[in-house]
Amino acid sequence: MATAKKAAKKPAAKKPAAKVAAKKPAATKAAPAKKAAPAKKAAPAKKAAPAKKAAPAKKPAAKKARTPNAAFMKALTPSAALAAVVGDKPLPRTEVVKRMWEYIKKAKLQDANNKRQINADDKLKAVFGKASVNMFEMTKLVGKHLS
Repeated sequence: MATAKKAAKKPAAKKPAAKVAAKKPAATKAAPAKKAAPAKKAAPAKKAAPAKKAAPAKKPAAKKARTPNAAFMKALTPSAALAAVVGDKPLPRTEVVKRMWEYIKKAKLQDANNKRQINADDKLKAVFGKASVNMFEMTKLVGKHLS
């Protein structure tokens, strides 16, 4: 019985502030009382991700200078057909592609509607083997002419 009396003496749980504010009369006649927003349902609790081990904090060291990949910088000799476009000296693959694009833009060989498409002239037909190629296909075809 003693516990029943203690339970009866407990004050009722407080109402949320939003509901109490809604019941108060409006301060001015011009502004109508705002209705309380419906209570949002709580989203289901997500499982916590497994804790990752924290790496010990290190002081940032001076950044190393980025070194180019040796495979890209290796000088390759172009074939006779490719040498007519980029020159006959050994060049890295990256430089060959740069010079190809310089030649294409200088001669205005890109398709007007689709800039990814390259319309080959006589020199490029010898390299590509066809009249029109995609820019991604171009690098693949140029690679066959480097040794």
